[in-house]
Amino acid sequence: MRLLTVNIGRPVPSEHTDAPGGRTGIDKRPVEGPVSVFPPGAPGVGGSGLLGDAVCDLRNHGGEHQAVYAFAREQLDHWEGELGRTLASGVFGENLTTSGVDVDGALIGERWRIGEPGTGPLLEVSAGRIPCRTFAGWLREQGWVKRFMAHAMPGAYLRVIEPGEVRAGDAVRIAHRPEHEVTVSFAFRALTREPALLPRVLAAGDVLHPLTRDRALRRTA
Repeated sequence: MRLLTVNIGRPVPSEHTDAPGGRTGIDKRPVEGPVSVFPPGAPGVGGSGLLGDAVCDLRNHGGEHQAVYAFAREQLDHWEGELGRTLASGVFGENLTTSGVDVDGALIGERWRIGEPGTGPLLEVSAGRIPCRTFAGWLREQGWVKRFMAHAMPGAYLRVIEPGEVRAGDAVRIAHRPEHEVTVSFAFRALTREPALLPRVLAAGDVLHPLTRDRALRRTA
């Protein structure tokens, strides 16, 4: 299990966002060399957890619970076949494109050690990515949000538990795996197509993304 690429975004204009300034950081490209990873701060204030990576809409992106976004190269390969086009690493707006990592099967609260202890960060799986119209507009695919949601393999947002540096080729090791059933894909399905699953999401406990926890508690009530 390893990082195939580390991807950094620069602000670009987009007609598909209502972020201040009409710009988006979804255009992420692979970079060479080490990139610092750090806790970015509270939602609505902090941006990306990767140094130099743009987050233009702080209302919906970035912050401690969405500091880093990981997506599996295997899923990009799947979508290449579905869409009939080449998809470069980073094109889904992911910071980390992984190889051999079961990103969508990861448990909420699962922790990954990237690289070596002492230099590489410790990251914690927080939630799946909910697609938006900026994502659809960026890919220029009709009906993209519904297709992406139906596939239920959204990639994972991660918190930064310990800062460090990442680079392409770094090993990914599972440092901790909780004892519950709530995977990234399971939680995504509960939030989107299968709300009846929401009460079961609470089994993940305090490591749930706050918005996910609130939705599950309202459903339970």
